[in-house]
Amino acid sequence: MAKFMDVHDGFVGVTREQLEEAHRRDLENEGAEGVHFERAWLDPESGRVFCLSTGPSREAVARVHDKSGHPTTQIYELPVEIG
Repeated sequence: MAKFMDVHDGFVGVTREQLEEAHRRDLENEGAEGVHFERAWLDPESGRVFCLSTGPSREAVARVHDKSGHPTTQIYELPVEIG
């Protein structure tokens, strides 16, 4: 499975609880697309959310986010990993 990092804008002032709810919706919708959302990060000041996932394609990740109510076009495949 490929790894992806996506970025969402427009989350200024969002709380940890609200981020958890958005992540929960992704987890509820991920199975139909063969995607798994591993983790999410929030910078409430800039309003940016970052999500790490694995799945078959960018398009599959996008469909899950669309269905969950927080679409994004900023989805980046991560083919090289070190650490």
